[in-house]
Amino acid sequence: MSAVPPPPPSYGAPQPAMSNPLVGYWKQVVLERYAQFTGRSRRAEFWWYALANFIVSVVLQLLIAVSSVFWVLYVVYGLAVLIPGIAVGIRRLHDTDKSGWWLLIGLIPIVGLIVLIVFFATDGLPGANKYGTSEKYV
Repeated sequence: MSAVPPPPPSYGAPQPAMSNPLVGYWKQVVLERYAQFTGRSRRAEFWWYALANFIVSVVLQLLIAVSSVFWVLYVVYGLAVLIPGIAVGIRRLHDTDKSGWWLLIGLIPIVGLIVLIVFFATDGLPGANKYGTSEKYV
């Protein structure tokens, strides 16, 4: 009896269709890492999350312009994304090897926001740091 060899890798096999990146990052951040303040988040994860929040906020603002009843939905949405927004910001700072407490610099008008944008736009450190291993370089 001879052992049956494993099948060769199928490099030409069709790959499953990639889902919408916006939905993928939204699901990953909001549903799977809702209030996880440890670990690291890549730039793409942070900025897709920010883009999704921006789009939803603009749509809600337009609905408020049509009917002021929608302000309740806007407030509920703002409260719902407060914790995940803080969490993804802290994880993004961890990716650049900074403490999550740096998020408080955003309370300084204008200068604080500029500093945070620079931190959020900076590429993460390759390999591991004290907050974990980068998903980008695995």
